Order: sequence, then C-alpha cells, then structure tokens
Amino acid sequence: MKNGVSADDLAVLVAVVREGGFRAAGRRLGMAASNVSTTVSRIEEQLGIPVLRRTTRSLHLTDAGKLLVDRVDPLLSGLDAACNEVKALGGQVQGRLKLNVPGAVMRDILPALIAEYRVRHPAVEVEIVVESDLVDIVAEGCDAGIRYGSVLEQDMISIPIGPRRQQMALAAAPAYLEARGMPDTAEDLIHHDAIRYRLDGGPLLSWDIMSAQGSVQVEPSNVLVLSVAALDTGLRFAHAGVGIIHTFRNWLEEDFAAGTLVPVLPECWPEMEGPRLYYPSRSAPAPLRAFIDICLHASRN
Repeated sequence: MKNGVSADDLAVLVAVVREGGFRAAGRRLGMAASNVSTTVSRIEEQLGIPVLRRTTRSLHLTDAGKLLVDRVDPLLSGLDAACNEVKALGGQVQGRLKLNVPGAVMRDILPALIAEYRVRHPAVEVEIVVESDLVDIVAEGCDAGIRYGSVLEQDMISIPIGPRRQQMALAAAPAYLEARGMPDTAEDLIHHDAIRYRLDGGPLLSWDIMSAQGSVQVEPSNVLVLSVAALDTGLRFAHAGVGIIHTFRNWLEEDFAAGTLVPVLPECWPEMEGPRLYYPSRSAPAPLRAFIDICLHASRN
C-alpha cells in the first residue's frame, strides 16, 4: 500500500475490534497480545492518527478508527472469500464458518449437520454463537444465522434447515397430574403451574394453544420462568413435577414413550414453521456454500 499500512496489519485491527481486546485477538490470530498492540500502534503511526482509545479496562474505536474498520472489514472479508474460493477449486474448502443460532436448534437439528460438515471439510474452523434475539449477523461478524421463519428480515436469503414444520406440545409429569388433575380445556391451563421461558431481550415465549375459537394465547397464573438458554433445564423441572411445560413435540417423544412425561391436551397443540438458515448474499463464501449444500441435501432427504 502507498500509505505503508499492510493488509495483514489491518486484519489484526479488525480482529481486535471483533474480539473486543488485544488478548482475545491474539488468541484468534495465534499472536502474543504485545505483538497485537504493537501492530495497532504501527497502523496509528503510519496513518498519523489514533484509531483506538485505550483504557486499563476497555478499548473503543475513535471516529477515525470506526471509519477505517467500516471501510476495511468488508474488503478483507472479500479478500478472504476470494482466496478460499480459489483454494476450493483444488478440492479443499478452507477458512471459517461462523453461525449465530438459537438454543432450540442445538439439541437435535444442528449437531448432526455440523458433524457431517466437519468430516467433509476438516480445514474449516467452525464457530457457533448461541443467542435467542434476532441480531444483525453482518455486524456481528457471522456468515449466517438460524432462526424461525416468521421473524426473518425480508432482504435475507433463507433455506429450510431441519423439519419444515414443527409441532409445539404440552406435557407434565404423572405425579403433577395426579396431584393437580388433567386440564380438560385450554382455559383450564390458566389455573395450572407452568414452566416458561424468557427470551434474552425480555419477553416470555408465548403459549399459543389451539381451541374451539382458533389460536389463543394462554397466560398461566403460577409460573416458573427460566432463561431460554436453559431449555434442557426446563425438562428436568417438568420431570420433577414442577408444572406443565410447553416445548417442541420432538423433544418430548422419548419421555412420552418412557412414561416420564404425559401429553397434555394434544388436540390443542399448534404447528409452526421450522427453522431456516439465512444469510445476506447469494455470493456466499466457500465455507458457507459448503454448509448450505449439506443443509439442502438433508432437507431433501
């Protein structure tokens, strides 16, 4: 570069911003934190202006640094993508695949797909960020996200991953139903103990139930609230007889077969669209394209 700043140095700066510090960036890049700091200082010296504001506890981009990273980050990503695509012509996909997913797909949908991906493409580094809120995957440095179709932004490309439709179910332990009785109608659920989940952003996941009047939202009066990150913990509370749980039917099939949980109001269970993999561009980098191919093949079968 005419200004003396190398692309490698700029990649270090971008890593510092993405990872939130010199040490974390060093771990990702395989560099000592002191070398990362020296690289950033070299950029500042060559440009003649600070790009990071450092304190003992945190660091932040200056206005100049933000302008630089906003311009450089997509260029570096494009450079990496181009190199990976050329390498893929030789038969081996390389690079990184970073996904942002909800905990709901981590139990029985994503593990098998990632296992197959790792076997086929061992040279790709896979990173999975688990959170429930719908985030800007580009701003978060992710290649793609997984969410349920009804909440996706319209400008995103998406494909099904896992079942096209999923059914929600209600269940409780035999001991709970023996003590409290089996609900006869959706309205009876109001008077029962319930195990519910709260999204990271604040609201409770709704209990949408089918009734004679159509789909209704039920609000039980006595609830145990868990973070949506504790999906498996909710099942353990249900096993212990704490209350009725509302979750994916496929998560409950083994419990139903074993008798550890009992179906509640199965005629009221609603269906919903299954999860989808979404990404911002048709010109996906090679690691993401390879994952898309696996997802499409699994969906067809």
